[in-house]
Amino acid sequence: MTEPKYIHVSVAWPYANGDLHVGHLAGAYLTADIFARYHRLKGNHVLMVSGSDSHGTPISVEADKRGIPARQVFEHYHERFLLTQQKVGISYDLFTHTDTENHHRIAQDFFLHLLEKGYLYKETQKLMYSEQEKRFLPDRYVEGECYICHYANARGDQCDNCGNLLDATLLINPRNKAHPDDKLIIRESEHFFLDLGRWEPELLAYLAKHESHWRTNVVRFSRNFVADGLHGRPITRDIDWGINVPLEGWEDKKLYVWFEAVMGYFTASIEWAKNIGKPDEWKKWWYNPQAEIYNFIGKDNIPFHTIIWQAELLGVNGIYNEGDDTPLQLPYDVPANEFMNIEGDKFSKSRNWAIWLPDILDRYQPDAVRYYTAATFPETSDTDFNWENFLNRVNGELLAAWGNLANRMLSFSYKRFEGKVPTVDLNDLTAEDKAILEKAEAAFEQIGGLLDAVKLRDALAAGMALVRDSNAYLDRRAPWKTIKEDAADAARSVYTVLRVIDNLKVLLAPFLPFTSQKLHEFLGYDGQLFGEQKIVEYQESTRGHKALVYDGSKAIGKWAKSNLQPGQSLREPAPLIVKLEPEIVEKERAFLGQPRDEQPIVV
Repeated sequence: MTEPKYIHVSVAWPYANGDLHVGHLAGAYLTADIFARYHRLKGNHVLMVSGSDSHGTPISVEADKRGIPARQVFEHYHERFLLTQQKVGISYDLFTHTDTENHHRIAQDFFLHLLEKGYLYKETQKLMYSEQEKRFLPDRYVEGECYICHYANARGDQCDNCGNLLDATLLINPRNKAHPDDKLIIRESEHFFLDLGRWEPELLAYLAKHESHWRTNVVRFSRNFVADGLHGRPITRDIDWGINVPLEGWEDKKLYVWFEAVMGYFTASIEWAKNIGKPDEWKKWWYNPQAEIYNFIGKDNIPFHTIIWQAELLGVNGIYNEGDDTPLQLPYDVPANEFMNIEGDKFSKSRNWAIWLPDILDRYQPDAVRYYTAATFPETSDTDFNWENFLNRVNGELLAAWGNLANRMLSFSYKRFEGKVPTVDLNDLTAEDKAILEKAEAAFEQIGGLLDAVKLRDALAAGMALVRDSNAYLDRRAPWKTIKEDAADAARSVYTVLRVIDNLKVLLAPFLPFTSQKLHEFLGYDGQLFGEQKIVEYQESTRGHKALVYDGSKAIGKWAKSNLQPGQSLREPAPLIVKLEPEIVEKERAFLGQPRDEQPIVV
C-alpha cells in the first residue's frame, strides 16, 4: 500500500480592497479547493493555506477613496472573504491575513537573514513624486500608457493587458490615479533590493527539473523572465501602510508587499501549526523532500511564484531548522490559470464589469456556481463566463444529466422497493450491468490521474461522460417498464445504477461537495464526506483576528469504489439541483457595468 503523501496547497492571497469575484474563483481558489478535497479523499496529508493580502497600495487606494484608515478597509473585506469562501466551500486549513504578528515577525526575519547573507543591497531608485501630495507615489497610484504593449491604462507596477512587470517612471504620459491633474516628477529615494541574479543558475536548474510536469504557459513565461535578465528588485518602498523595515533609520519605509505577501504560504503554515498545538508540524511539508508544494495562482502572478519566491526560499535556508541542513522545499508545481473574462470582456472593477461572488452566491446554489466555473476553467487559455452558457450548462448538464439521474433512481427505488436498495443476487447481474459497474470503478484511476496532474477541467468532463453513459444504460434497461413484467430484472438494473451513482458521488465530490453530501445521506449513509469550515477567532498578544479553518476530524470520505449493499435503507430523496429560468440571462447581464452599491465600512 502506498504511503500517504504530504501535499501543501498554497493559494494566491487576494488584496483585501474589495469583494471576491468569479475571476478569483476560476483563477485560483476553486482549483485549489478541488485539488485539496481530492487529496483528502485519497488519504494524503493536506495543508491548504492562504489569507487576505492586507498591505500594499490597493488597500491604501481604497482607504484614501473612502477617507478611512487602511486597517479598517482590510479588516472589513477580510471578514467578507471569510463568509464568501465558507459559503462557496473553499476548504482552507487556514485562511488568515498578512497583518498578524506572526507574519510581521517572520517577514522581518526573512529580511534580516537575507541582509546578513549579503543577498540584499542598497540603491538609489528613481520614483514618481507628487508635488500636490508632497510624497512619493506608490506604483499603484500611478497609471499611464504601457511602454511595451501601449495599453492605455497600465498600472505603475504591472500591465493588465500584456502581463509584464513595469517601471512606473517609464510609463508614457503617467498620471496620478487619484488626482489626474497632479504634476508628477521623478525624484530619488534609497531602497533595499533583492539580488535575484545571484540565484540564476539554481533557478534555471529548478525550472529544468520541473518543466516536464508544469503547464506550457508557466514554463514559457518563467524561462522568458530569466532570459530577459534577473535584475535586482526593490523590496522596500515609500508608503505608510505595511510591515516595518527592521532597521534604525528606515522608519518612514515599509517592506514591499510583493516581497512579504508570498511568504504567507510559509507564515500561515507556521501559524496553523501553532493554532493546533503542534508548533513544529509545519516542518512535515516545508522540510520534507518527499512533500509536494503546489502554488495555485492566476497568470499575472507567475514570475512571483516560479522565480522570486524560490529565490527568497533559497536565500533563507536554515532559518528555522537549526542543526539540520535539509533545505526548505521549493514549489513542486505552479498550476497557474489564465483569465476568465465576462461576456466577452475583461474584468474591470472601475467599470463594474464583474460578477461578484457574494452576489452570485445569494442567487444560485454554490454547486451550480462551482460546476460552471470548473467546466470553463481557463487552464490553458482565457475563457469566458457567459450567462446563457451558465443557464444551459446548469440546466442541461448538472440538472438534466446528473441531478435527474440521481433523483429519479433514488425516488424510484424509495417508492417501489420499500425505501431500500433492491435486494439482488450479485451473481445474477447481466453482462451490461457488470460493464457499467466496471466503467464506474475504473473511473477512479482515470479521473484520479487527471486530478493528480491538475487537469481539473478534463477530470470533470470525464465524470460527466460517465454520467451520460449511466443515463444511456438506464434508458436501455428501463426498470420503470420491466418492473411490470420482470421485477427481479428491474431490481438488478436499479441496484446497478444506484451503485454507479454511489461511485459518481465520490468522483464528483471534489467539484460538488454540497450535493455530494446530500446524495451520500439519501443513499442511507451517515457521516460527512468532508470536514467542516469554521470561522474562528485567534488571540495574539496585541489583538485578535478571525480566520477560516477546515476541521476534518469527522470526515469519512474516501477515494474508493462503492460498497452499497443490497437491502440498504435509503432516506427519502429530494431534488439536488434547482432549475434555472431563462429570464436570469438578461437579468444578470443587466447588472454588468451598472454602479454597485458600495459596501459600507462600519467604524
